[in-house]
Amino acid sequence: MGSEREDLFVLLASENEGKAMLSCFVSKALVEVHSLHAGTIVRELGTHIQGGGGGQPFFATAGGKDPSGIPAALAAFKNYLP
Repeated sequence: MGSEREDLFVLLASENEGKAMLSCFVSKALVEVHSLHAGTIVRELGTHIQGGGGGQPFFATAGGKDPSGIPAALAAFKNYLP
C-alpha cells in the first residue's frame, strides 16, 4: 500500500496480553517533503504507553506496558499530521 500512495501516514495501535504496541508508517515522499521520521514519532508517542521504540524514517514500532495510554498516543499523533 505504501508504494501505491505517496501521502500515506499511518499509526496503528493494539493491545495484546496487557501490553501496548504502536506501529507507524510514513511514505517516503512525506519523509522527504515534511521531514517526518517514524522512529522519532513512535519514540515520543511511546511515552504515553510507558514504553519506547524506534526504527527507520518510514517505519517504526514501539511497545509499552500501559495500554490505557493508547487513546492519548492516538490523540497526540494528530499533532504530527502535515
